[in-house]
Amino acid sequence: ENVSLLFKLYCLTVMTLVAATYTVALRYTRTVETELYFSTTAVCITEVIKLFLSVGILAKETGSLARLITSLKENVFGSPIELLKLSVPSLVYALQNNMAFVALSNLDAAVYQVTYQLKIPCTALCTVLMLNRTLSKLQWFSVFMLCGGVTLVQWKPAQATKVQVEQNPWLGFGAIAVAVLCSGFAGVYFEKVLKSSDTSLWVRNIQMYLSGIVVTLFGVYVSDGAQVLEKGFFYGYTYYVWFVVFLASVGGLYTSVVVKYTDNIMKGFSAAAAIVLSTVASVILFGLQITVTFSLGALLVCISIYLYGLPRQDTTKIQPSETKSSKERLATV
Repeated sequence: ENVSLLFKLYCLTVMTLVAATYTVALRYTRTVETELYFSTTAVCITEVIKLFLSVGILAKETGSLARLITSLKENVFGSPIELLKLSVPSLVYALQNNMAFVALSNLDAAVYQVTYQLKIPCTALCTVLMLNRTLSKLQWFSVFMLCGGVTLVQWKPAQATKVQVEQNPWLGFGAIAVAVLCSGFAGVYFEKVLKSSDTSLWVRNIQMYLSGIVVTLFGVYVSDGAQVLEKGFFYGYTYYVWFVVFLASVGGLYTSVVVKYTDNIMKGFSAAAAIVLSTVASVILFGLQITVTFSLGALLVCISIYLYGLPRQDTTKIQPSETKSSKERLATV
């Protein structure tokens, strides 16, 4: 059990560091680099790299090329139902990203930041409902504390702009509600698929990334199709952009490992810690100023992580009848 616990902590730590590094590198490419790239193509390439990495790891797991081909034929190309099953989270994540964009276009940035953090308790609720798990009162308290801490860490005062954009708050709140539900459902659905069978994690990843490539290619066509045809698929790509793509790919693989061996709630705590760590790195690299709200939010995140990780108290008690019957057995002996 100790080795298992250490492995879980190792996975969470690596995921936190990768996610924080990815956030800092992404901020650099979008603010310092002069020539911007198409983010939709970067997402598509990320899915392709994750697919090839998963195939490589599966090849090492099977031990030979023949076994790899057999595994792919049986579990991927020979199982259309399984492919369809794993296409669900890809489609739901695509819907989530679009709804988040609609919400951000119709809500103030501060309101969006606060409401979007509802995905944390929503994930916990989906975990309880879909996986039949229970959370203690302290764990629920830590989940909502984490939600508040992340909100404070990302909080930025609303700035007045000269250009007034017409916004529809009801549409924004509706979109954010859909995005929050999609985030919780897709993550827990993928976790349920992973843990409901003995199928290899990397086979499941291959199944999901195949559908993910199709979904992201469609996103490229819809969002930037004309510009991609004009300027090229890899327009604006530099070494830093490829580094961001690589980090996103590794982070995606580690996310599946974390979900497999822990759960989506712990993934949320890891993501929150990554937000704090990346903000601290941005202070050093980009000269951002730490505010009182950030300090308070970081403190809440740290406390919530500690509280959630506390072992549950064993509240089971021996019933009086059981105690009496055990005494009678001893007497007869």
